[in-house]
Parts: sequence; structure tokens; C-alpha cells
Amino acid sequence: MDTATPAVTVALHDGASVIASSGQVDARRHGELLLPAVDRVLAEAGVKLDAVTGVVVGVGPGPYTGLRVGLVTAATFGSALSVPVHGLCTLDGLAYAAGQGGLEGPFAVATDARRKEVYWARYEDARTRTGDPAVDRPADIAAELAGLPVVGAGAVLYPEAFPDARGPKHVAAGALAALAAERLAAGQELLEPRPLYLRRPDAQVPKNYKVVTPK
Repeated sequence: MDTATPAVTVALHDGASVIASSGQVDARRHGELLLPAVDRVLAEAGVKLDAVTGVVVGVGPGPYTGLRVGLVTAATFGSALSVPVHGLCTLDGLAYAAGQGGLEGPFAVATDARRKEVYWARYEDARTRTGDPAVDRPADIAAELAGLPVVGAGAVLYPEAFPDARGPKHVAAGALAALAAERLAAGQELLEPRPLYLRRPDAQVPKNYKVVTPK
């Protein structure tokens, strides 16, 4: 599952292929949409939740609130079912999906970070990221990514900076699961299911509280 972008996406993977999936794009309803999506995917596959043997969740980067919905839900399922929970960079899932769609590297991935910024990373190919994810204004990285296809909603939002925008716009849980299954089968370790934050959340604790002293 992944809730790091406006997409609320869930898939069930049997280790070889995706057997059911669901995706809805709504940046304000992650908490409302995620569990019904899980139920829908399980029903489509004809299995119950206790058949799940592991959980993969996108760790972002993404906005604070939406990202935590998926991570908390994944952790809850892991605890309730006593199964492992694996993290995977959301940008890696997008890159992998682009590769499944025929895109060959090098290229970049950019998602909407709001505040007129993007979360982004460069890739040598669909499976190989060449550096850590970052958050920047599109104009500040346009020259660095000049000539490269850029995958994701961030590229679509800023065509002046990323003229060669490619799909998919949002991550799909099926691609995330397929990439995780591939890496696990190869004996590679996945990330801890912890949020990948690249900046402080919008909500901040107010400073300079007014002190009231009782008389």
C-alpha cells in the first residue's frame, strides 16, 4: 500500500504477480479510502486478511499527514497478523512502474511536494536510483535534469522545468509490490517502515506562549 502521493493505492501480490489492485486519487481522503480499498482488493482476490504473509508500504517522501496513514495502517496489520512490514521508497515504485511501461534510463522521478516544490530523484534505470531523494523548486533543478525524461505528477505540474514529462503520474501499489518481491527474492534488504520526511510538517507548535501566572 502507498499513501505518499494523492493516490490511495493497494495491491495483493502472490510473490509472482499482482492478483488484485485498487487505486483512487484524492489528496484529502487517505484515511477514509485506504481500509475500504484493502477490503475491496481482498474481496476481488477471494481471500481473507489472515492469508496475508507480509506487508509492503511506501515510505515516501510525501506530505506528513497522508504518508502517515499508510504507514500506521501497515504497522497495525503487521502487528495484528504477526507478519513482517517492509518499507520501499515511493519514488522507486514510480520508477519501476515507468520501466514496466517501457521507459529505459537514465531518467528522473518527481512528485508534487506542494509549496511549489517537488520530491525527486535520478535513476540510471528503472531499478537503480543514483542518489538520495530530495526536495527542491523545479526551476532550481531544471538544468540538472535537462534532457532527461521525468516521470510523475511533479513533472506534469511544471512543464516549463520538465518538458519531457512521462507517466505514470502517481505510484501504483502493484508496482511497489512487484519491486519488493523482486528485491526480497534476490536476498536484498528493504527499508524500515518509517516515514521519509525531507522537511518539517506544515503544522508547527506555536512559539512564545503567553505565560499566565495565577495570583
